[in-house]
Amino acid sequence: MKNLIKLGFAALLSIHFTTATAQNKNTGNENSLLWEISGNGLSKPSYITGTFHILCSKDFEIKPKVLKALDKSENFVMEINYTDPSEMTDLQKMYQNDKKISDQLSPNEAKELDKILADYGTNLEKTNNSSPQALYALLSMKAIPCPQTEMKMYEIELLQNAIKGKKNIKGLEKVNDQMKSINNAYDLKATIAQLKLGKEYETLFKSMIAAFKNEDAQSLYTLFKDERFMNAKQEKAMLTDRNKNWVEIIPEMMRAGSSFFAVGGSHLMGENGVIPLLQSKGYTVKPVHSL
Repeated sequence: MKNLIKLGFAALLSIHFTTATAQNKNTGNENSLLWEISGNGLSKPSYITGTFHILCSKDFEIKPKVLKALDKSENFVMEINYTDPSEMTDLQKMYQNDKKISDQLSPNEAKELDKILADYGTNLEKTNNSSPQALYALLSMKAIPCPQTEMKMYEIELLQNAIKGKKNIKGLEKVNDQMKSINNAYDLKATIAQLKLGKEYETLFKSMIAAFKNEDAQSLYTLFKDERFMNAKQEKAMLTDRNKNWVEIIPEMMRAGSSFFAVGGSHLMGENGVIPLLQSKGYTVKPVHSL
């Protein structure tokens, strides 16, 4: 479990700021990040919750209704199955890079990056063999307003509860698929551009914490639907394409047994969010305020 948490932490850091966005106009302004999925031939309801991957201990809370929904479900489904040994092997490779960063940049670009990295407590020499995901993780670490020892991972906490409850653990995608999506969205140059926005991310993070704690999906959308952080191409790679892939397999999982899905809050709403996509397939998806 210790290695699981360490690897999960690394993975979640790399995707943290790409996962808290949209609100769909057809779902209204219901303040809830937990939704019940029923109808369309399902014998039992399933649930989906939007997560905020990493929070400081002082801000961390799993609401009772979320734990009750998990308890009522047979399967616990995350974006990635952190209990799959092969997935853990791929996670370990995530930050490795066969080509040095400096070899992909001009001398002036390398010098500029070295200066940028100084704001993150490191330099190009120390990170030269890292992948863009490793650099992106630095951005997350800087923006989270507490030491690493005080951070908690929402999915990992849910996973520990699911293991105690002897749930079947599953994943919606493979590590390599997720990394491909991240690479398509944020290559080295795009990652460096994001690193320049460190202060903006710190401000964004504080506002997003408040919105998440209030289960205010509309505010999460307003805060993060900003072209400084995610353009149309990046949204397609990180959200739209993945949402559509997930909605192709979610029905099969629900038919096989009541399931509790935990995904980044960004994937719930928006024109191509998981909730409207499920609704378009004939499912009834409604916000849960208490259980």
